[in-house]
Amino acid sequence: MDDELHARYSGKPPIVVDGLTNRFGDFAVHDDLSMEVREGEILGVVGGSGTGKSVLMRSIIGLQTPSDGHISVFGRTITGIDPDQDLGVRCRWGVMFQGGALFSTLTVGENVEVPLKQFYPDIAPELRREIARYKVLLSGLPEDAINKFPSELSGGMKKRAGLARALALDPELLFLDEPTAGLDPIGAAAFDSLTKELKETLGLTVFLITHDLDTLYEICDRVAVIADKQVVAVGTIPELIETGHPWIQEYFGGPRGRAAHAAHERSNE
Repeated sequence: MDDELHARYSGKPPIVVDGLTNRFGDFAVHDDLSMEVREGEILGVVGGSGTGKSVLMRSIIGLQTPSDGHISVFGRTITGIDPDQDLGVRCRWGVMFQGGALFSTLTVGENVEVPLKQFYPDIAPELRREIARYKVLLSGLPEDAINKFPSELSGGMKKRAGLARALALDPELLFLDEPTAGLDPIGAAAFDSLTKELKETLGLTVFLITHDLDTLYEICDRVAVIADKQVVAVGTIPELIETGHPWIQEYFGGPRGRAAHAAHERSNE
């Protein structure tokens, strides 16, 4: 069994971040940040504005070169590797960027086909099209959305199109950056339900950046809190509240936090 398969089945955390430092000039966004993501969990990542949640995600997927520290995904070192190297690891994750980040000149189906062309260039066009159709349906979009351009989609549909592209390679690890931002409560709840369903049916591990307290309560197994340039706590929401950290207390104990908790309690009655 090679290292990649061993990492998959040995019970090791899919993501390990150790001593991460990200600097922009003289300013450090992260300073000696460490965390792990467990296999099969939905990990919510929260923090105030400017704490570098998206920078952390970009560091993990190799789009941001850290100033210091070590990151491994599925047991393979990611830090310091050229984006075109180690594609065997990179094809095992999918990313939905904030807002979808779709190519405006491509249809939804063509957007979904982009990673397929990159990682599997020898796939026949007909098969690639069929895979894209399946991923569009899996994301909860109607089948006719495959021929539409991003400009023809609503905000919620763009997010689902971005999700379809993130699922194109049948990933084991899914990164979601503010997936419910800008959605109405009904749309946000529907996206939460879809995320949880996909996690359970596909066996995904999900790294989810969000400000949505309802999302944290409804679908996240654990929550990682970034403050003071580090991950100051990771755990369930009750565990986090017990830490007594000022930002955590304000975030979960404020009016919106109390409302989200009450709604969660009602849904479980």
